[in-house]
Amino acid sequence: MKHISFSSIALCFLFFFLVTPTPNNSISTLDASTIDITNRTCKKCAEEYSKTFSYDFCISSLQAIPVSHVTNIHGLAIIGMELALENATNTISTIKYLLSYGTLDRFALVALQDCLELYADALVTIVDGVAAFLTEHYSVANVKVSAVMEASTTCEEGFSDKTGVVSPLTEENYNLFQLSDIALCIIHMLSLAVCK
Repeated sequence: MKHISFSSIALCFLFFFLVTPTPNNSISTLDASTIDITNRTCKKCAEEYSKTFSYDFCISSLQAIPVSHVTNIHGLAIIGMELALENATNTISTIKYLLSYGTLDRFALVALQDCLELYADALVTIVDGVAAFLTEHYSVANVKVSAVMEASTTCEEGFSDKTGVVSPLTEENYNLFQLSDIALCIIHMLSLAVCK
């Protein structure tokens, strides 16, 4: 997958959060050596959460991060949001390149400028979503991550307003949408657990 990577510095920074068990959730306290939490979570999300949720994308994205194999469900949500942040950051660089050196028509350039604003806002929103999630304000995290998903959709739809214009950001928008969907599904699961 293009534009999805995770720096070793970020992994070190998040390691504490990712491997710390949380006693309030039975899913998160399962032994990672006996149950593949990534596979189980992706499968549950694909079967029960959303028709747009991609099991294959979920597995390939999360399993590419080594710490996902030793984390809990909270950690998987953070990984999803961190990957979304990485995707948004890389997409901003791509947009700036296309605006500077691309040979697109005026309509596409205006759409790209709109996408740049959407992605810049998405960066701040993702960070706010992570902060809300870490403090267990799941409803706030849900709103923030949903807004990021909407940004990717709005960006993609901006190119469809003119016949014959193809979005140069289809892959990036899809990736951000799916990464946000991973986090949203887990936030939803944790919200249900809190309500019980």
